[in-house]
Amino acid sequence: MSMKHQQDFRERAFQFTWIPGPPRHVADRLFRAGSSIGANLAESKSAYSRRELAAKNTISLKESHESKYWLRIAAAKSLGETKTRDWLYQEADEFAAMLTTAVRRLQQPPDDKPLEP
Repeated sequence: MSMKHQQDFRERAFQFTWIPGPPRHVADRLFRAGSSIGANLAESKSAYSRRELAAKNTISLKESHESKYWLRIAAAKSLGETKTRDWLYQEADEFAAMLTTAVRRLQQPPDDKPLEP
């Protein structure tokens, strides 16, 4: 599937969320995704291997992207305060950027440097 078709597909899926539903559902999903970022980072502190550390960081990365999705829905439906939504989106975006770098580094062959979370 080309990148354009993937984006169209994702946009269609986003538009599909316009089915009526309680705003609380969006807040609950955002809370779950957002709190999972920190929970997996906390778990990664006790990773027993580079592979496990990469796996926990990858989960946090996925949850960062999911958080951005739910915040996009919240913005489209005018849920919550704009300032708070914008700040949360910026944080989720920065987490995604940092975690992308970390996961890529962890997926490369080790260079004899100690692991850093």
